[in-house]
Amino acid sequence: MSQEAFTADQLSFIIRVQGDLRNHMRAVKPRRYEHSLSVAETAQKLALLYDVDPFEARVAGILHDWDKVLPDEELLRRSQERGIDLGVDLELVLPLLHGILAARELPEIYPELSRDVLVAIERHTTAAVDMTPLDMVVFVADGIEPLRRSCPNIDQVRAMVGKSSLEDLFWNSFAGGISYVVDTRRYLYPGTIEIYNELVRRRAS
Repeated sequence: MSQEAFTADQLSFIIRVQGDLRNHMRAVKPRRYEHSLSVAETAQKLALLYDVDPFEARVAGILHDWDKVLPDEELLRRSQERGIDLGVDLELVLPLLHGILAARELPEIYPELSRDVLVAIERHTTAAVDMTPLDMVVFVADGIEPLRRSCPNIDQVRAMVGKSSLEDLFWNSFAGGISYVVDTRRYLYPGTIEIYNELVRRRAS
């Protein structure tokens, strides 16, 4: 971790949150724990490249998969209790719920988290038509962090870092994710199609 990007208070909070993540996740899902740390490091690097707050990027990266430790049944139950409504049977969109749920649960553990960090955590699974730079940094970092297995789309986005705009990085990562869902014949959340079509319209204008 490049410490010069942070104040003493920020560094103390990062160390605390990373320790909490280790206790929360490493014994249950060690690979997910390593992934989360890798996303945090990648998000910080992207933030520094694209003039985004590196502290918020790193914290969102650390915490983005906080609820990935939950069994599907528990994830579904908690999401229903929190009133999460995506307009479809939540069982159809289980892979999207952990970010949305974490954004609702984490303020009870870390009340000091900014709204921007919570939104970035929520949107890393769903994206949105109005992604902020922080949202895009976390979304892209989740997709291209070094522990991710190489594939043509991921390699393409990795090669774009520092050469293309953050908007183009996000667009290629988002569109590549849709292609993966279609290629693997999985359920494609209707909201994703709406976001895709709106982004296509905006990029063409």
